[in-house]
Amino acid sequence: MKIKELEAKVNRTINDYNLISHGDKVLIAYSGGKDSTSVLYLLKKLGYNVEALMIDLLLGDYSKKHLDNAESFCKELGVKLHVINIREAIGNSICYIRSGVQAKHCLSNCHICGVIKRWLLNKEARSLGANKLATGHNLDDESETLLMNLFSGNPKLLLNSGPKNGLIINDNFIQRIKPLYFCTNDEVKAYSKIKHFPVLYDKCPCSSKAFRNEIRKHLNEIATPKIKAGLMKNFLKMLPGFKSNYQPLGELKYCNNCGEPSRGGVCRTCSLINNLRT
Repeated sequence: MKIKELEAKVNRTINDYNLISHGDKVLIAYSGGKDSTSVLYLLKKLGYNVEALMIDLLLGDYSKKHLDNAESFCKELGVKLHVINIREAIGNSICYIRSGVQAKHCLSNCHICGVIKRWLLNKEARSLGANKLATGHNLDDESETLLMNLFSGNPKLLLNSGPKNGLIINDNFIQRIKPLYFCTNDEVKAYSKIKHFPVLYDKCPCSSKAFRNEIRKHLNEIATPKIKAGLMKNFLKMLPGFKSNYQPLGELKYCNNCGEPSRGGVCRTCSLINNLRT
């Protein structure tokens, strides 16, 4: 993997899909892993106005190492780092929240964590005045998600997919962008190692992606990176047609508890948290 090839691919994705302009304030959803670290470095190198936002999930030494790495790397890049302590933001650690929710509902660790992180990222990005939120999703992540939603009978979830999300245009939703959309997991990992980024390559200790792991295993058996890229490019060509036939699920509302955008009277995050109190 050549460094210039990956950097050119990211720059081409940004330009082809109009992900960022130089007047944007871009907040990086920074986990401290190889993908988000690479996004932070690349967007800074390309001259965009970037800041980093990390959610400290309080997962013991795993979170502490990520936070230490993030602080040193952002200082080296000259990028401002914002840290959300989940206990201060929500009232409990992610492990406490997860165990409390799972005592009443059959939900995976990653589902619960994902709902809460998306809520926190959107809320904090808006309060910081960002108009773009960049994530580290790569080609493997996106092709796996495409097949997962098809095989699980949830094709409507794909309507918000793409290098630039935004099925609903609303000032309270910060647009999410994925500069690594056409970069494979192996390419990003190689880039991270060549650049000697301070990252942990260990899996999250709470990871529970059984279905995704099965999809990944079979997809890697039958699809080369070129096939995966072709799959996603063809999907993106069809996506506008899917969206034109999409019937909105009712008017956007706001959560009665937190005031964040919601499909119902209570948003998904508040619904989860309420399980701890009832």
